[in-house]
Amino acid sequence: LTENGPRLLVVAEQAKIFSHRGGNVTLPCKFYHEHTSTAGSGTHKIRVKWTKLTSDYLKEVDVFVAMGHHRKSYGNYQGRVSLRGSSENDASLIITNIILEDYGRYKCEVIEGLEDDTAVVALNLEGVVFPYSPHLGRYNLNFHEAQRACLDQDSVIASFDQLYDAWRSGLDWCNAGWLSDGSVQYPITKPREPCGGKNTVPGVRNYGFWDKERSRYDVFCFTSNFNGRFYYLIHPTKLTYDEAVQACLKDGAQIAKVGQIFAAWKLLGYDRCDAGWLADGSVRYPISRPRKRCSPNEAAVRFVGFPDKKHKLYGVYCFRAYN
Repeated sequence: LTENGPRLLVVAEQAKIFSHRGGNVTLPCKFYHEHTSTAGSGTHKIRVKWTKLTSDYLKEVDVFVAMGHHRKSYGNYQGRVSLRGSSENDASLIITNIILEDYGRYKCEVIEGLEDDTAVVALNLEGVVFPYSPHLGRYNLNFHEAQRACLDQDSVIASFDQLYDAWRSGLDWCNAGWLSDGSVQYPITKPREPCGGKNTVPGVRNYGFWDKERSRYDVFCFTSNFNGRFYYLIHPTKLTYDEAVQACLKDGAQIAKVGQIFAAWKLLGYDRCDAGWLADGSVRYPISRPRKRCSPNEAAVRFVGFPDKKHKLYGVYCFRAYN
């Protein structure tokens, strides 16, 4: 092929792009012919195809295809993706209104006749990873239930890369949890006997891959910023769970989800020493400034538990979405 003309090359100026939920981003991709400045030979139409690589790299999810005047987007990318087209050799992909599921690696493929080449760009999202288990207790979720549990709490199941970054930032958790690739792992920054042994090195412990239907563990969820207001509702009395739900509704909001309290704590520095109900029936409070009586040793979202919804009285955290 190279004897008949310059070789087609596809390049990404940046291998990793950072953004956040609700934002817009451009995944860079350009193509040209080796040893020339031309974008194409003019003999064949240029076909540009963007796909998203799955965690096991064996499958690809179609995102966008362009050839001539033809444009097509797929799945939940419809209406949110387009080519930048700043020049005749620009195949960069614009993604608008980013959602949590957009996180991952994307492949830009350019095809001209019998020639083709690819480049891969990673889209990283600013956010927070948090461990989650339901009111049933530790190790009660199969993989599919774990996915739903994260979605219910305004998050998605975390990837290994997201958990690894969280571990590097200090996340230490002894319970094993599902990740998006179907593996079960947990992050340890302070080795100790119940968590792999006190003489082991810090790291992300890997249990390997387990049966997604039958095996049961906790889950690590990932969430990013949100388009709304998270707040502790000032109310004259403490509330049962049902009263807390109604109090948020009366205030023009909804009872907040676990992902929202973690996002407010980690990304906005939200700090409140009052325990409050959340949508899953748990009671928690976020501490960004450790102090006496309020998580004196570390900044954290403190977990009180899953109290009796009908008889226990607490405050409530609400979330009001912006229109």
